[in-house]
Amino acid sequence: MRGRRIMEVNPDHPIIKDLNAACKNAPESSEAKRAVDLLYETALISSGFTPDSPAELGGKIYEMMAVALGGKWGRVEESEAAAATESSETNVDQASESSAETEVVEPSEVRTETDPWST
Repeated sequence: MRGRRIMEVNPDHPIIKDLNAACKNAPESSEAKRAVDLLYETALISSGFTPDSPAELGGKIYEMMAVALGGKWGRVEESEAAAATESSETNVDQASESSAETEVVEPSEVRTETDPWST
């Protein structure tokens, strides 16, 4: 037997206010529709239900994370990805040039009389 799904919405919550404004300003906005779908699916999980497509939900969450980190809905532009790759390669080269010598530490005996954890 499957539980009944009821979604209660707090109209004063900032997320709901923003979604309401986005839907009123552009009723056919695909971004607003995706945000509403994501809100519904996360509410399902919070209530103990399993989403119909967990892999699809994961993709939506990854997209949201990209937005939060300064990206946009969808995939990263190839030029941005290439610039990030070049930047990381430069950082690796600089790090290898400025690495310090490794200090060798000799093992020593543990004194048990001052060990507070011994019984």
